[in-house]
Amino acid sequence: MTIPRGSAQSPKYQRLAADLRRRIAAGEFTAEAPLPVEGVLEQQYGVARNTVRLAVDVLVNEGRLVRLQGKGTYLREHPVLDHRAYGPSPLPGRQDCLAVPSGIYAHEALAAGRELTVDFEMLIVRARVDIAERLGLRPGEAIVVRRQLRMLDREPYSIEESHYRAGLAAGTPLMEPDQVEGGDEAVLAGLGRTEIGAVDHLVARMPGPEEAQWFQGGPGVPLVVQTRVTYDRRGPVRVIETRYSGDRCRLVYGVGDLGARTVLPAPASPADTGAVADSC
Repeated sequence: MTIPRGSAQSPKYQRLAADLRRRIAAGEFTAEAPLPVEGVLEQQYGVARNTVRLAVDVLVNEGRLVRLQGKGTYLREHPVLDHRAYGPSPLPGRQDCLAVPSGIYAHEALAAGRELTVDFEMLIVRARVDIAERLGLRPGEAIVVRRQLRMLDREPYSIEESHYRAGLAAGTPLMEPDQVEGGDEAVLAGLGRTEIGAVDHLVARMPGPEEAQWFQGGPGVPLVVQTRVTYDRRGPVRVIETRYSGDRCRLVYGVGDLGARTVLPAPASPADTGAVADSC
């Protein structure tokens, strides 16, 4: 077995890591059995033991592999959940996922046979510059943040933070540190601020120290950050920032007339990042 040539500047261990990625993608290795030990890979590729070790380190840092003390090196597999970020709603009587995002999460977890748990918090903070700009506020103005920490089968899945103008949330259930029956959408509708459209911004970035500690991902696993600004006919209503571990979630968007489909097709690869999608 030989290592692909690659560019002249590519160190041998990086080219070995690339070939191991290829073999993983081809299904040559499974999560049930350990990868060949370093000595076997050394013989397969005709390279030094340190080259093998460095290549495996690369894939461990990417979150593809995990070393288990006394057991070997295994594929690090997380069940990936497709989240219907926008498209025909699977919930009866709903036209799209914008109307009931909380209900969509519960439905998707149930359909996948997974257990969804949510920890809820309410905070009053100073608005970040980007949040203030999207809500039409001055940076540093007080806003209300309703945070949901979602876990699937006790594994961290997403952090969602909904940002509201303090004047909009004041005196409403949005100020309570608990989930609201029917979701925050029901409160907003009761205030005459029914959300009718949204713009999503999708980016990928590495987690900060607190995020890395909560998500417990590999050191090289990025976050997919979805920032949704919702609107009614009067202007922006709220900013919903949701952070997902890049190896555990795919964001699915349905665009155009999908009446002939009963289920949105799952994408062939994890959600693209760095794009902007207009919804509604």
